Amino acid sequence: MIQVQNAVKRFDGFAALNGASLSVPAGSVYGLVGPNGAGKSTLIRCLTGVYRQDEGTFFIDERPVWEDVSLKSRIAAIPDDWYYFSQASLRDMCRFYRGFYPNFSMERYEKLKEIFAIDEQHPLRRLSKGMQKQAAFWLALSAMPDYLILDEPVDGLDPVMRRQVWSLMLGDVAQRGITVLVSSHNLRELEDVCDHVGILDHGRVLLERSLAQLQDNMVKLQVVFQDGGDIPEGLPVLHASKVGRIHTLILRMSAGEAQNLLASYSPMLVDAVPLTLEEIFIYELGGADYAVKDIVL
Repeated sequence: MIQVQNAVKRFDGFAALNGASLSVPAGSVYGLVGPNGAGKSTLIRCLTGVYRQDEGTFFIDERPVWEDVSLKSRIAAIPDDWYYFSQASLRDMCRFYRGFYPNFSMERYEKLKEIFAIDEQHPLRRLSKGMQKQAAFWLALSAMPDYLILDEPVDGLDPVMRRQVWSLMLGDVAQRGITVLVSSHNLRELEDVCDHVGILDHGRVLLERSLAQLQDNMVKLQVVFQDGGDIPEGLPVLHASKVGRIHTLILRMSAGEAQNLLASYSPMLVDAVPLTLEEIFIYELGGADYAVKDIVL
């Protein structure tokens, strides 16, 4: 289990983390989302022991991460900008990883050759970004970690390889019970793989829930009122739009509560539409203030 409590990390007086707290259940896939500059990469670097927080705690399995070598040997991390030695090949990095990951499996490394078609002797610096990211996954999955911490993990991979990599990671979650924390802006992809989501903004976690709870806490309705009328005053609407006679309303409540509330207005049509994680993200962060704006020149 990963636990972060009241974490603060400052850079030249700026608080990249400003009291962030989150909890990642063991064996889950946890999606950490937020706008640019929210503090996601800083939180991940503190969690993996790259940065030391100024305040608060970072625990994995109830142990502080900072300078705990045995704990770090159970964590594999792939940052957005993956590090490798400038003259190293994949084989060189394999030997390096084996030096500090006691569970590194050469058997699995060899099996993954069937998936990652990379010349092991070719210098990594001469590979494309996508091929370097494949190399990072090859090594991380071969390390057999208990915790996999990822920052924009599939950025640069083609659609087929993205699906392959997710399949491998979810297989490890199902078979070995590993815990995955992933930060990404690709909310559509996270929606398919995550069972828990945390929304980070201005260095603080605004909320964290299971994906099912998030979707139950907000609803999108398509509504047609009598005589094509406007939205009645007093409805707690987060966002509204209209095409023809059909109003599309976003409300912070369950679908059942919203339909019961609207029933008193005798609408001609009320239809609940599933919300995407992207829509939840936009309206949890502030509704229309975060929505796309039209600029008239």
